[in-house]
Amino acid sequence: MKQLFAVLVAAMFAAMSFAAVAQDKKMDKKMDKMEKKMDKKDGKKKMEKKKGEGKKKSEGKKGEGK
Repeated sequence: MKQLFAVLVAAMFAAMSFAAVAQDKKMDKKMDKMEKKMDKKDGKKKMEKKKGEGKKKSEGKKGEGK
């Protein structure tokens, strides 16, 4: 009976450990995807800022000529 109980406890521990490892791997994949999306968004924002800065500089030059 003690052996059966020990085997059941060990099996439950193994199952819980396996589930935790699998869940952690899923979270890592989700985090990688989110980081890639954030990098893409940051790249787009930087490009928009650069485009916007060019317009502001040209407007300032026009104002100086008046």
